[in-house]
Amino acid sequence: MERLLVDRGLEVMKEGKPRSYHFAMGIPAREGMIPVDSKCGGEVKIFMDLIKPDPRLVIMGSGLIAQVVARYALDCGFLVVVIDDADTATQENFPEMTLVNSAYPESLKSVQIRPSDYVAMLHGETDFEIEGLRYTVKARPAYIGLLGSRNKRKEHVKQLKTEGFDPEAVERIKGPIGIEIAAETPEEIAISIIAEIIQQKRG
Repeated sequence: MERLLVDRGLEVMKEGKPRSYHFAMGIPAREGMIPVDSKCGGEVKIFMDLIKPDPRLVIMGSGLIAQVVARYALDCGFLVVVIDDADTATQENFPEMTLVNSAYPESLKSVQIRPSDYVAMLHGETDFEIEGLRYTVKARPAYIGLLGSRNKRKEHVKQLKTEGFDPEAVERIKGPIGIEIAAETPEEIAISIIAEIIQQKRG
């Protein structure tokens, strides 16, 4: 039964909906029951529901756009983690958020990126971006967005593939980050970024 439950649990995780299962433990199975080759006898009913972790946005960079994105994300219910070693990476600029402001890229190792995370690369410097993307694509988070042009995204993807990273994981990098709303100001750009992340979160 335990092996069957693992399979059913994966189905619940994939569908995102609760399910009930009724096992016949070595007794004749009635309609809707799952027969199990067991000498235990009796019936077992199992209810499974999915407990989703709080959505978490990992921001790499701490400039003006990153500050506004972080604030909007917090207002939208995200847990926010900010990684940067710049002078702008201060708790004052990122209140109520987890701040990782130590030597980069070593500091990346202190943040375990989860499959349910959303990652926004909002830094701008090539070396910083590549280091962060190397670390991120291996974790296969739910979303990776890159601030910059389509050509920058193309060149980063090309480099990562050349370095031997999984092409499928690398191709999931979204760039330019954000939905197209002709945004110009940091606030408008941040709205487009958060809107895209929410769109991704809602499926």
